[in-house]
Amino acid sequence: MSTFLFVFVGGGLGSVARFSVSRMITSNFQSINPVATLVSNVFSTLILGIVLYLAGNKAGLSPTVKTLLVVGFCGGYSTFSTFSYETFELLRNGNLTFAITNITLSLLLSVGVLYFLAKII
Repeated sequence: MSTFLFVFVGGGLGSVARFSVSRMITSNFQSINPVATLVSNVFSTLILGIVLYLAGNKAGLSPTVKTLLVVGFCGGYSTFSTFSYETFELLRNGNLTFAITNITLSLLLSVGVLYFLAKII
């Protein structure tokens, strides 16, 4: 099976997972709510860190499976474009504090997850 097909399948699964998280979290909101994107991005970073650890420690993770999970699934599950759009909309609507909080939490939590994993694993 071609590597491109693994990226395609992983990306599709990641996108469906992100859509599902978004529907569960934001179903009752009428306006921009970046919480679902934050949750997806942080969990995607968690998955990325675990997969990279397993791949780096020769845990039987083939390069193809690594590509499926890292490039495909994590790429489909996380979303910088939605994060950018939601933050821009918060700024445009005058929600400066919420926009800055979103940026800060997104960076600190995502990088923090990788830092935490590096320390405990």
